[in-house]
Amino acid sequence: MRAAWYDARGPAREVLRVGELPLPVPGPGELRVRVAASGVNRGDVGKRGGAWSSEMPFPRVIPHGDGAGVVEAVGAGVSQTRVGEHAWVFLAQSYRPFGTAAELVVVPAEHAVPLSEEVPFEQGACLGIPGITGHRAIFADGPVDGRTVVVTGAVGAVGRAAVAVARRGGARVIASVRRPEHVDLALDAGAHHAIDASAGDVAARIEAIAGRDGVDRVAEVAFEANVDTDLRILALGGTIATYATDGGRRPSLPFWELGFKNVTIRCLSNDDFPADANRAAARALTEALEAGDLRYPIAARHALAEIADAHEAVERDGGGAGRVVVVP
Repeated sequence: MRAAWYDARGPAREVLRVGELPLPVPGPGELRVRVAASGVNRGDVGKRGGAWSSEMPFPRVIPHGDGAGVVEAVGAGVSQTRVGEHAWVFLAQSYRPFGTAAELVVVPAEHAVPLSEEVPFEQGACLGIPGITGHRAIFADGPVDGRTVVVTGAVGAVGRAAVAVARRGGARVIASVRRPEHVDLALDAGAHHAIDASAGDVAARIEAIAGRDGVDRVAEVAFEANVDTDLRILALGGTIATYATDGGRRPSLPFWELGFKNVTIRCLSNDDFPADANRAAARALTEALEAGDLRYPIAARHALAEIADAHEAVERDGGGAGRVVVVP
């Protein structure tokens, strides 16, 4: 099969290779998907670049955890009825060497989620890492029906999913965005209210919307930069569920102020969510996608031979202008 890979970490154009690799064979409990679209995430380029560790987890890595395509073979213990099924894939390259940047990928059957044939593959390919993270940020501490939720970075990959599932879960959703032109995008994504953070006084404007009861949960993309704002807007016993902070620094905390409000800080990393949380997220995200409540703008599509361009695009923009996909 044709695939992209790297044998050492480093800059995309220096370490990524494209060529032929052996056909992957599904083992017990696994299936093989012919990849129609492979989503490129910040985590994928971070792993390749050595953002969190300079050591290779495997001698060779085919990048990308997320993708979508058609199931074409199954291993022992997996129903043959899945052959021919459209599916989106998650955690393909989590604790595994070979991800979706290839014509074919083998994953545990539970990591290939059935998808309506009416949904474009590239939309399914965008769900995994950001979608499941967004769902976890909203629901890790229980249902949100009747609660007020703030989603920062609401038009980013994680933010869009968080907005969609929070609204579908019955929450009042307040979106915070970084540019004035993103306000309408956040409202279109499902937020009830949207605030341009660049205009300043974010806490006061959120307080005016939330009222005296305050905000129950914050899905946070910039923990250190926003922790003081989050502290101010949160209700007693509120939660900050954060999946990123600023510039790789070690954040400092207003400990006593957070303690006096009994604020819970939940730090999220997609590779290690509980299996039942992944299953719940997969169901909710598929439903949101198939209902049209979640859609990702696609900023660029690249052939497999252009994978270095795809990685560099994500490094430059981080998904702010839309998602980047590779089409094997």
